[in-house]
Amino acid sequence: MNLDDLDHMRALDARGMLDAIDNLPQQLSNGWMLGMQTDLPFGGDAVRQVVIAGMGGSAIGADLLAGYAAPLCSVPLVVHRNYDLPAWASGDHTLVILSSKSGNTEETLSALRVAQQRGCRVLAVTTGGALAEQARALEIPSFPFRFEGQPRAAVGYSFSILLAILARLGLIPDPLSELDETTALLRQLQPGLSAGTPVFRNPAKRMAGQLMGRWVVVFASDALEPVARRWKGQINELAKAWAQFEFLPEADHNTLAGLMNPDSLQSHMMALFLRSESTHLRNLLRLDLTREACMVSGMTTDFYDAPGSSRMAQMWSALQFGDYMAYYLAIAYGADPTEVDILEQFKQALEADS
Repeated sequence: MNLDDLDHMRALDARGMLDAIDNLPQQLSNGWMLGMQTDLPFGGDAVRQVVIAGMGGSAIGADLLAGYAAPLCSVPLVVHRNYDLPAWASGDHTLVILSSKSGNTEETLSALRVAQQRGCRVLAVTTGGALAEQARALEIPSFPFRFEGQPRAAVGYSFSILLAILARLGLIPDPLSELDETTALLRQLQPGLSAGTPVFRNPAKRMAGQLMGRWVVVFASDALEPVARRWKGQINELAKAWAQFEFLPEADHNTLAGLMNPDSLQSHMMALFLRSESTHLRNLLRLDLTREACMVSGMTTDFYDAPGSSRMAQMWSALQFGDYMAYYLAIAYGADPTEVDILEQFKQALEADS
């Protein structure tokens, strides 16, 4: 494993996943501008609740938005990862935003059908596919963007377009100053995380080395909860490795009891703890105590402290670090960070039985 061998890295990453990670700050800026400029034919006065329907890489942007907006949004906001819609999502006071990078996600298309049947207000965020076609036919306002890679690699677009929509509807305060801080911070941090920075000066490469051969658990709370989900998903999809996420304080009411068995597993596990200055003080204490419990059980542990003065900057600095770390873990395992053949095969099996 040589994470400083750039030729080997390029050979494994023939489809350019690293380029997408490098481009996250620009995605955030571009998505915001697109979201602000695209026609939005109604205001937020009549909106009493928001449902964002999406799956996988397209849903993580919605999770990040929900995490950021939780203390700010004037109406309930729910991320829906399933077919159809909740029973309460009905009428023109409900805004349903359909987020699907491909436009062909069957669960999201199912949500579109139900939203139409129930008379909800609907918006679509997509690059094309069946969602774009149906949106045109039904005269649903759309926020189209262009991106050629995997949905998970377009997270900057899926977050910032949604952010712009909520801001334009007046459901959250103007976030532009935080977005500007966030993009500036990501660019500032990038040189220390980039592929050309050697292992001894690159904390993302060093953490990837720690995770080799281990079952990874990512703990977080508050605004960093969706980031923990992102770290888990990126380890799964980029590195083709097992990982899970846990949220505090909930994990301290159940997960801790599971540290005892099987005892042979503990020495093969790595517990990562995400924290920032915006983490609730009691949850900071819980993170420390939970880490101690994991260490006593035999796990290896580590912290990541997210830099940034705003919650948005802290969320995205942690996300950026996790994306680079998962990418280097993929390289360490000799895995193509873009390929997800098993997921494509599963989709084909579902379609064959439809």
